[in-house]
Amino acid sequence: MEKYSPDKKQLVMTRDEVRSFDSWAINKLGISGAVLMENAGRSCAELIKEKLKNHKTPKVCIFCGKGNNGGDGYVIARHLVNSSFKVKVIIIGEQNQIKGDAKINLDILIGLNQPIEELDIESENISSKIKTLTQKSDMLIDCIFGTGLKGNLSNEYKNLIEAINAQNIPILAVDIPSGLDCNSGKPLTTAIKAKYTVTFVAVKKGFANSEIAAKYTGEVFVASIGIEPNIK
Repeated sequence: MEKYSPDKKQLVMTRDEVRSFDSWAINKLGISGAVLMENAGRSCAELIKEKLKNHKTPKVCIFCGKGNNGGDGYVIARHLVNSSFKVKVIIIGEQNQIKGDAKINLDILIGLNQPIEELDIESENISSKIKTLTQKSDMLIDCIFGTGLKGNLSNEYKNLIEAINAQNIPILAVDIPSGLDCNSGKPLTTAIKAKYTVTFVAVKKGFANSEIAAKYTGEVFVASIGIEPNIK
């Protein structure tokens, strides 16, 4: 894993370039999406463990969306549970909405008897619910939206993200802070304000081309998913 600095020359990719690379790895090389997800989640878990190493019994709360970014969160949860962390996993939506590689990793967590909570963001008092869910957490993990997000957030997701930010607990964003546009580096009305962002394969275009992005990404680390773009 390599820390990103604007002064350091590093590979930068757009949203479409990242998607193309993932497709190449899966469809041309035959690396399964589940393997890529495992590598991504494990990298995040290692950084989380490093950042919380001085806590006797670290507590984290992981917010998982319904797509592959949420799948990364289930992998992270498993590795942290294996390292004796206290882990709370929150699905934004319902378990039966989870599909594909994300469901594979959710099912593993369920098989390990890890409690899974569901959050209905259309319900009232979302701020109060987030405060209760995150109470006594040492770090929050943002796995809600990935790099594919386009268009402005709905009011429900805007309220959710603002409520998470309001807890004043360090946040680690997985791949990109939820609500931040991958290419422009600007919030789609609002975005998670992370202390750390672990992004995969390459620095995202928006991180490199926008001074605004740094207010949301915090420190950026580039992690491998087990295959590197320079061999393509």
